[in-house]
Amino acid sequence: MSLPSWEAGLAVECRCELGEGPQWHAAEGRLYWCDILQKRLHWLDVASEETGRVDIGHMVSLPAALADGGLLLVGEDRLSRFDPHSGRSETLCGFEADNPLTRSNDARVDRHGSLWLSTMGKAAEPGAGSLYRLHRGKLTRLRTGLTIPNALCFSPGGEFAWFTDTANGVVMRWALDHQGWPVGDPAPWADFSAHAGNPDGAVVDSAGQLWLALWGAGKVVRLDHGGRIVAEVTLPVSQPSCPAFAGPDLGRLYVTTAREGLSAEALAAEPLAGALFVAEVGVKGLAEPPLRLA
Repeated sequence: MSLPSWEAGLAVECRCELGEGPQWHAAEGRLYWCDILQKRLHWLDVASEETGRVDIGHMVSLPAALADGGLLLVGEDRLSRFDPHSGRSETLCGFEADNPLTRSNDARVDRHGSLWLSTMGKAAEPGAGSLYRLHRGKLTRLRTGLTIPNALCFSPGGEFAWFTDTANGVVMRWALDHQGWPVGDPAPWADFSAHAGNPDGAVVDSAGQLWLALWGAGKVVRLDHGGRIVAEVTLPVSQPSCPAFAGPDLGRLYVTTAREGLSAEALAAEPLAGALFVAEVGVKGLAEPPLRLA
């Protein structure tokens, strides 16, 4: 039996070197995302289709909506409050600032309004990355020894977190307590080590199912509660990095992509690499809480 499938179309031809971290900002009607390597923040007004970008000056990987307005940028080695309209920026705290070999990678706000963020080696050095949680202004390291941490997302009721180390291809599920802290060790949940493409960014829909980008395979797959593929979105580019639901009813699935590492021949074959794509998948997203700093 064939899987339900959809084709993603072009939303913004932004030519990101490494698009990442798409986040819906409902109060502004904007989808924000980052180009990590070009040190830029991009945005799309979903209603008007107006777009824009801001040069940040350092690598950024996530623009999280703050409960009291504006954005929290997960930067290369710092967390900053950022006003996308005035361009004002204020550094709140640093992380791994004494380690020039690492940068931030995947991140997401959990069901408690706390931020999970990861780091990795700038050259994907094995085991150089870590996983952190920022809870009410305090940053705690949860895990070390990761290579390319990705797929951070959370069940609707906050009982579980998911993440992967793209380098080993296994999506892990981690039980959480009533305050959102991990309990015990994470367990393997979905194994893509023998699958085409490597697991990258992910998002959870309103039914609690996972939408996972497969870097190198040109697909985003939907996984049921047992980690089985039940649907897929195909893209005209090979390197999707992260999906996000956006729009007034969270009814559209947007996907960031990347040009990083593609040869001249590959770029000629997929000229839209690095663009933002969108698909109407007939599924609604899960509203994510704004980030609380206190």
